[in-house]
Amino acid sequence: MGSSATLAPTQSTSQTRPTSRTLVNDRRPAKVQVTTRDPTMARSGRNADPLSAGSDTLKSRSRNVESRRPGGDSRAAEQQPQQPPPAPWEPAATLLPHTSAPLASRVSIPPVASSAPQTLQPRPLAELSLNAQEAAVIEDLLFVFMGFEGQYIRFAKGYNPYEERDRLSGPQWRILSGLDPSLLDLTQSMLRMASHYTALETFVDVQSREEFGAVNHALCASIRRYLQEYLVMVVQLETQFLNDKNFTLQQLNVHILPSSHLMAHMYGLALELLKRNALLDDDSDESSDSSDDDFDHIIEQLRDGGDLVPGNMTGKKICKGGVVLGLITKRLESLSGDPSARVLLTTLLRDASRPYMAMLNEWLHHGSTNDPHSEFLIKEQKSIRRERLEQDYTDEYWERRYTIRDHDVPPQLEAVKDKVLLAGKYLNVVRECGGVDVSRKMQDVPNSFDDNRFLENISSAYAHANGSLMQLLLTTHELPARLRSLKHYFFLDPSDYFNYFLELGTSELRKPVKVVNTGKLQSLLDLVLRQPGSIVCLDKFKEDVKVEMNEITLLKSLQRVVNITGIEQGEALQLTSNQPLEGDKNATGFTSLQLDYTVPFPVSLVISRKTIWRYQALFRYLLSLRYLETQLSVTWYTHASGTAWTHRSSNRMLETWKRRVWTLRARMLVFVQQLLYFCTAEVIEPNWQKLMNTLREIENNCAGVTTQDGTSTPRASSAKKPHTVDGLMQEHVDFLDTCLKECMLTNSKLLRIHSKLMQTCSVFATYTNWLSRELEKSDPDLTGNTKPPNMTDDQWRHFLVIRGQRQQQQSKDGDTNMENDKNPEARMNELFEVIRKWESNFSRHLQILLDALNHYAATETVVLLSLCARLSTANQGTEYAGLRSEEDGGHGGGS
Repeated sequence: MGSSATLAPTQSTSQTRPTSRTLVNDRRPAKVQVTTRDPTMARSGRNADPLSAGSDTLKSRSRNVESRRPGGDSRAAEQQPQQPPPAPWEPAATLLPHTSAPLASRVSIPPVASSAPQTLQPRPLAELSLNAQEAAVIEDLLFVFMGFEGQYIRFAKGYNPYEERDRLSGPQWRILSGLDPSLLDLTQSMLRMASHYTALETFVDVQSREEFGAVNHALCASIRRYLQEYLVMVVQLETQFLNDKNFTLQQLNVHILPSSHLMAHMYGLALELLKRNALLDDDSDESSDSSDDDFDHIIEQLRDGGDLVPGNMTGKKICKGGVVLGLITKRLESLSGDPSARVLLTTLLRDASRPYMAMLNEWLHHGSTNDPHSEFLIKEQKSIRRERLEQDYTDEYWERRYTIRDHDVPPQLEAVKDKVLLAGKYLNVVRECGGVDVSRKMQDVPNSFDDNRFLENISSAYAHANGSLMQLLLTTHELPARLRSLKHYFFLDPSDYFNYFLELGTSELRKPVKVVNTGKLQSLLDLVLRQPGSIVCLDKFKEDVKVEMNEITLLKSLQRVVNITGIEQGEALQLTSNQPLEGDKNATGFTSLQLDYTVPFPVSLVISRKTIWRYQALFRYLLSLRYLETQLSVTWYTHASGTAWTHRSSNRMLETWKRRVWTLRARMLVFVQQLLYFCTAEVIEPNWQKLMNTLREIENNCAGVTTQDGTSTPRASSAKKPHTVDGLMQEHVDFLDTCLKECMLTNSKLLRIHSKLMQTCSVFATYTNWLSRELEKSDPDLTGNTKPPNMTDDQWRHFLVIRGQRQQQQSKDGDTNMENDKNPEARMNELFEVIRKWESNFSRHLQILLDALNHYAATETVVLLSLCARLSTANQGTEYAGLRSEEDGGHGGGS
């Protein structure tokens, strides 16, 4: 409205109410001709004559004052040059630039009444009668209710209507002096509603901007409807004021009381939202916990081609979405005893929650988010894509692609937020696999929080999404068959094909790891997997198995995992000395061999890279035990078939030494075989059967009665524990973690002891040929050219052939035989010293392992008791049997 409207009522008003006719004529600024209109045009009414008489009296007094001025003053005025008349005051309305709020007012703010010329100022209230003051105040209030200044009611001096912050707080009003006290208090009480209206009008314009989100937009639309009803009420009051001669200020106050009550509640809500958005000063110092969302929003904008302009880089947290709904809900709870406030806030909550419910239904029934303003409780990281699942060891796609904004969850969804997250995540996976018709419109879904079907809608959507994804995994993508395939390859069950593979690839696997031909090994594995007669040849997933080499030893990789500890908030990450890990320089193909497995989406959610790593750790451990068992078996074959070992020497000390070597080899073989049996038969197999039983229960649930909406009702026998996809994923991870723990691969102390024992056994098996040569040199029956009496002719000829080949090879290599001149007694003492060190080293570390197993079986893992009982037989009869020396725990002798 223009400034003339702010300072004067309409012409119809002046003609209808004769009590204020002359008053209106005196204070109308834009239409000067009205001030000189004939007083006879005014209709007769109450107090018309006193006002006219007062006006005539003021004019006559002014003329008398001018006539009484001394003549000197008149002559001086005549001598002075005549001053030009003041420039006319012509306020004009302009259009403001467009903003992101499409319905915001674009009309410029009118100038304040204090800036009007003095000639347009109204008559003082003190010069008016009580009835005239009441009429003037009512007329001013009708303008003030709409946010405009009146003749006698104006903005306070500290208020600047051109400042957005002042308008959001609401203007303070001042009444010109001279108003009767009986009217003053009542008028001031009604001015609060006018302040609330101005503040709410500005609030709607500000909160309707694009960056405040759809929930704020819906809330502003609902408040705008109330403001429209408020303006209709003002128009009705003006009509009654113009037509009813007996309309008083008290009647006006009675009519506006209900609206004033509602405006006060809406103003309180708006004030709290503005303080949260830092548009108004807030006494409480609240820190923003969602700064990550701002950074993610900026990164997403840059990735989508946006610019780093100030409008895109919000420096503060905007109160939107679930936070707005939470504030309305909180005020509704605190004001539930006020019927009018309860109806108002319920309506505002219902209207504001409609866009939020639309996003919720889209997420629950289509598995997608339509959240351009980042106000939904589900946060989507679009930069995390499913293509990264093949290299992702942290499960970012499942764990971080969709997360909950914990500080933006409405109270109505707080109890079911996890269910909402999982329902959408499950359905999103099904949708990416083509199992959800996104074009199908949602029908008969709740549109607000107060709908009785609100929680039922979430529960049914969750059950449907969980059943759909479970059916997709178990039936379409054959998850149980995938898991059985993993067991065949990584747990060596059965191991016949793998033994054949190791035999074919022995020549390649004995090489240093850097020169191993992985392509050749892959070809050999493919050949073995296609051999008829083996179980794995029927496996439809055998193409997904790949051979690779890992230069980092199993011990180093496991120790790096078990040594990771959490850090406190604000604490810097301390880099350990083994970062980055270096490969073992002495590693061969046998110690570095590991398998990899390619898993398609969505099975990769269950069999993820972090679970594949667990499979690989168990595989490398079982392979090391198998390889060590093979080495010791070869040693046994050498002891059983070698001439130097089978010949009964005439030297009884040498026979005693051989028996000690055989005993040590047998103890080592018992240790390795018992450990391998324990890991496979007592750890992996029982836990595997538990996992398969869980899968069978889930399959029974999926085979239940299917309802019309596609959800499955569990059978009565399996309804004890509802199974979810996340529960299945956790069961799978728990199975692997349990296997790693019970196989002693998650305890750093057990790993060190176990590593020393394995190293001792490996060195012993490696030096078998050296022992055979030393034994042959130490046996007096085999050093000469005369056949021993207890050896057959065939055995002697065979021995001579082998000895000749060895000597020929040594001469070709340039080796000298200076050690043959060594004293036989010294050589024998050296052999006894070597075997004593090996026996002591193995027995000592085995007893340390037994003591540690007893301790951890009593405190952590009871299943280790059976292993402790099995391994104790390998240490019976030694000097370390039964000893429990704590100081031996950290100092193991070298091999």
